[in-house]
Amino acid sequence: MAPDRQALKQKLFTLIQPLQKAKRGAPLTNRTLPANTSNQIEALVTAIEALNPNLYPLLYSPQLLDGNWLLNYSTAREIRSLDKLPLGLKVGRIYQIINVPNQSFLNQAFVYHPLGLAKGYVKVTAKFEIAKPAGEVLPDKRINVEFLERIISVQKLMGVPTPKLDPAKVVPARSPEGRIPFLEITYLDEDLRIGRGGEGSLFVLSKVAQVTP
Repeated sequence: MAPDRQALKQKLFTLIQPLQKAKRGAPLTNRTLPANTSNQIEALVTAIEALNPNLYPLLYSPQLLDGNWLLNYSTAREIRSLDKLPLGLKVGRIYQIINVPNQSFLNQAFVYHPLGLAKGYVKVTAKFEIAKPAGEVLPDKRINVEFLERIISVQKLMGVPTPKLDPAKVVPARSPEGRIPFLEITYLDEDLRIGRGGEGSLFVLSKVAQVTP
């Protein structure tokens, strides 16, 4: 019997969601999980990718990209590095908010101190363009990314709101010199998105109705 896509998705979320909830919504990474758990997640992801109902998402289903996406799991170096923040800070939920008509998106990572000493977020704005495979006339599943600004905001200190520090700093967000960041959308439906970027990085995201810290 062929594997059932919905059953595989349910198995993936049943595995991920309790672990992510225990981390206050922070994304899981292969650095912090036991190797067997990471291997199980990535095997399920590969099986789900093989059953992608939208093989050419940028050509036929770009509207499915639009909206708020919560990052559930990643192997990307920039996500794994958030497990070790200075001053005792912890990363919370990380979202990617996509505006397809404007070909723009932003990544927003909420940050907090376990003792309530500070609370805020880091936001990176970007624009994207649909890439076409070499020799092809029509787009497939790759987008090229240009990062624009990095915004650092402190919303509370010692439990006291700090509107003058929201934002505290805005600086240009430079893309890596000599290469164009890209992402390939390897699976997409109404509530699950899987992508693979440079250096073999993996991203698993679920669509949510609203962004909450």
